[in-house]
Amino acid sequence: MNYGFVIDARKCIGCHACTVACKSENQVPLGVNRTWVKYVEKGTFPDTRRYFTVLRCNHCAEPPCVDICPVEALQKRPDGIVDFDSRRCIGCKACAQACPYNALYIDPDTHTSAKCNYCAHRKEVGLQPACVAICPQQAIVSGDLDDPGSKIAALVAGERTVVRKPEKGTLPKLFYINGDGPSLDPMAAPLLEEYHWSAQSRGVGHFAEKGKGAPGIEKRTHAAPSTGPKTRRVYDIPSKGAVWGWEVPAYVTAKAVSSGVFLVFFALLVVFQLQLSDSLQWAAWAVSFIFLALTGGFLIKDLDRPDRFSSVMLRPQFGSWLVRGGLTITGYGAFLALWGGARLLRIPVLETAALWGGALFAIVTAIYTAFLFGAAKGRDFWQSPMLLLHMFLNSLLAGGSAMLLLGLGTGSSSELLGLLRQLLTAGFGLHMAIMLIELYGKHPSVGAERAAEIIREGSLKNQFWSGSFLGGNLLPLLVTLFSPDPLMLAAASLLGLCGVFFTEKVWVQAPQRIPLS
Repeated sequence: MNYGFVIDARKCIGCHACTVACKSENQVPLGVNRTWVKYVEKGTFPDTRRYFTVLRCNHCAEPPCVDICPVEALQKRPDGIVDFDSRRCIGCKACAQACPYNALYIDPDTHTSAKCNYCAHRKEVGLQPACVAICPQQAIVSGDLDDPGSKIAALVAGERTVVRKPEKGTLPKLFYINGDGPSLDPMAAPLLEEYHWSAQSRGVGHFAEKGKGAPGIEKRTHAAPSTGPKTRRVYDIPSKGAVWGWEVPAYVTAKAVSSGVFLVFFALLVVFQLQLSDSLQWAAWAVSFIFLALTGGFLIKDLDRPDRFSSVMLRPQFGSWLVRGGLTITGYGAFLALWGGARLLRIPVLETAALWGGALFAIVTAIYTAFLFGAAKGRDFWQSPMLLLHMFLNSLLAGGSAMLLLGLGTGSSSELLGLLRQLLTAGFGLHMAIMLIELYGKHPSVGAERAAEIIREGSLKNQFWSGSFLGGNLLPLLVTLFSPDPLMLAAASLLGLCGVFFTEKVWVQAPQRIPLS
């Protein structure tokens, strides 16, 4: 069996019966939807037309939400249905970032992910999904795509159908007959204003108890060139907004400091063969350990079900980079502990082994987030091949800045401080070049370009240009380049650390302000 849907847009009248039936059947709370109807109008009065488009989970043959889920809360069943188990969900919201179709949401009551599951409980007793049973126009057809005698297989074979975002490679099984392009493409009919009857009055996830939603979809700073009839979105569901809040850039920054300090520490000892004082070595180890603990704390803080965090280790889905990252952080922490123990007990062989093992795990700790973000197929800006270098360079900058502060605090030699100054000067310069390439270079999709535009000239421009580029990179670069004064170097190091946070903040926030449906 291979269950799928066909939406016949020739028949849909936009009555919302499917939405109501879905809510009633599955007890979907107010403010969120498993299936919904989007209205798009084309033309200029009096030559206008309104299109109705039913949106929901596509039950993909290659579902990215299943691949990214760390605890197997999302599963692809043998019959092709992509189902979920709210009892396992830890509320990490990675599935919402992975889905290119905006199908997943955080239930404001249970704080777990949910979506259309094909009314699996009805299918198992021989009933149709609630939306199919209720549709007065029979515009929604469900069934087995692999059964040549089924109505849905005949429609897919005999009618001209389209799917949403085929370029994502998810092989969606929600087919549209007479599907309207601007209705299916969220960038073709952008959000221009709020909709009176669908404004978000109740937050979800972290925002459920705060009476407001997450930062929402952003309007364009300038009008896109028109290539056809005037198109506008006139009705849609509320924006889910940026479901990954400040905790994620804080966790990435803490991870960058921890791994970066140890990598710089390793380079000073092994590559540059410097003799470091005991106080500096212990200070570097302590900072790495403390910020690694903060990394775990921010990770747990970001979960909407932190009480289930242990499931990441006890019931892992090893294909998820959340699990691989958790295992990497655990391994890195073990090598840090081993180095501290070996140093304390004066066991040089074990200390050297821990130093090399810790450096290897520190590298993976620094860069694994690039693979995690890359698995979030819904966010085109994170698919950049530059993201790996971006993450690694941020770790080295954070580590170099922290190590310079530690060197100043422990009264290290001028040779060490001079070397750290040179390394930071090169790092800040390279980092600015990488950021400008990512923001002004050619982007593979409209969504990625829009995210870059939000950083360059949208709502995040002040945080980027003032907090990241100018305050966090250019000023520290000038100080490390021209001033050997300890106070100025300390200020430059602090600015560098702040710059890492602001950079990660805008890189995490901007793609989430791009509409997915």
